[in-house]
Amino acid sequence: MNRILDYFKIGPVFAYFIRVFRKPDPNRPTSVNLRMMHGINRISIIMFLFAVIVYTIRHCTR
Repeated sequence: MNRILDYFKIGPVFAYFIRVFRKPDPNRPTSVNLRMMHGINRISIIMFLFAVIVYTIRHCTR
């Protein structure tokens, strides 16, 4: 049973959502590719949250 619950742990996912919006750690190495990847991830997270909000509002007002 414990192995099944390990598949549904989403704590690291939420930790990444918070980490991607923080300023980068100056002690970690950075590159242009990594900064672009985080930028694209920020855009996609914001678009997803906007779509969820719009869908919720449309669903509740019907």
